[in-house]
Amino acid sequence: MNPVERAILGLDRALRTVFSVDPARRPNPAREHASSALEDSERRHVAGLMRVNHAGEVAAQALYEGQAATARLDNVREAMRQAADEEVDHLAWCKDRLQELDSRPSLLNPVWYAGSWMIGAAAGLVGDRWSLGFVAETERQVIRHLDDHLSRLPSQDTRSRAILEQMKVDETHHGTAAMEAGGAVLPKPVRTVMALTSKIMTTLAYRL
Repeated sequence: MNPVERAILGLDRALRTVFSVDPARRPNPAREHASSALEDSERRHVAGLMRVNHAGEVAAQALYEGQAATARLDNVREAMRQAADEEVDHLAWCKDRLQELDSRPSLLNPVWYAGSWMIGAAAGLVGDRWSLGFVAETERQVIRHLDDHLSRLPSQDTRSRAILEQMKVDETHHGTAAMEAGGAVLPKPVRTVMALTSKIMTTLAYRL
């Protein structure tokens, strides 16, 4: 593809991600669990958690796209694209759950996407080993967030729990695959900055 075609394809991917228009390829893990009664405060809390997770998946899609755009090796580029495709399910599942909770995705999703794409592109420019390491560290931090959210869900909300547990399985696989593909362990200062940035995003996305 020429640069114009790549730009158009990239814009299409961005819009489809921000507005979560692509359907899930796998069945929603919540399908096997009945809806449970939630108090209004519980519903708002769960909606905030699922909004954070949805925003995190928007950011993950952008990171993968940015890294794929600047990857030097074809196999690394393809690995980024494949991981992004697999995580489309997460976007759809989180959006479905938000609708069930009579809520909405983060209003800042365009910001999360743009910022994450630039971070991903920068990681790719540094080199494929560091780019893969960035993926692995991102997934490790996502898993910690998922564990935290699982501990904060109301005990009766098995629908949200089923979604987050499957997301955790997928994220673990992606992080392991990135390291097995040659990812490097990131320096501690970089990991710290990533954690602080994630904290800012999750705090804002919970409410906005």
